Amino acid sequence: MNTTHHHASDRHPLISRRHALALGATTTAAAMVHLNLLAAPAGKRTVVVWSEGTANVDANSKKVYPDDINHAVAEGLKPLEARGWQIITASLSDPDQGLSEERLNQTDVLIWWGHKKHGDVSDELVARIVKRVKDGDMGFIALHSSHFSKALKQLLGTPCSWGEYVADGTSVKITVKEANHPIVKGVKDFDLPLIERYGEPFAVPQPEAVPLDGVYTKPNGEKAPGRMGLCWTIGKGRVFYFTPGHETYNDFFRPEVRLILANAVEWAAPKR
Repeated sequence: MNTTHHHASDRHPLISRRHALALGATTTAAAMVHLNLLAAPAGKRTVVVWSEGTANVDANSKKVYPDDINHAVAEGLKPLEARGWQIITASLSDPDQGLSEERLNQTDVLIWWGHKKHGDVSDELVARIVKRVKDGDMGFIALHSSHFSKALKQLLGTPCSWGEYVADGTSVKITVKEANHPIVKGVKDFDLPLIERYGEPFAVPQPEAVPLDGVYTKPNGEKAPGRMGLCWTIGKGRVFYFTPGHETYNDFFRPEVRLILANAVEWAAPKR
């Protein structure tokens, strides 16, 4: 896949300001130049698409996401580049778990996909993510199994558990519930022929908006409701959770999903 976004592991480790000062005046100047080169281009905003790196390990999911889910999501966000965004991918296996302090401080929106390795994410990193969102410096978008991520659970202050988790051939019709919400701008109702069913209730605080709703159709024809997109303001920051995104389904290549996520990035971004 030919993409132009950057990967966290492609960069040299950043030098902290404190370390640079300890190196002396000449070296400090060089270190500051290095930092400036790694900063976002002037006037650009940054979205980091993070993944734990397990979506392309299993044979079935590797067929769908050979370059992992974060690269598929980043590819779908490419239209944002024309609107002043730079798109970066990061992974749990990268140095600093993909999010050094310097990189996180440059991030306007963080998109998170996790599944099996929630516990491997360091508490220190989670604390920095939560603080940055609550302070209004960054938006946070959690995808599918990331309802169990440490960051989302700490941001919402609840278990973030669903009533059931079933992959049995269920389909879903996703409907635009709040047509005037920026996340669904240009989005029409659409169907996903397969989805891992996350059954209500969803143990989260009352959302301020539910721009996307859904109705599951089970293999036996039985219908069940399920919220597909939920929004909160936490402290001064914005948080969006998107239910679809199982690693064996091609949701992140679908144009409707890509439009939703691009809209969500701009909605979640702090207002400058």
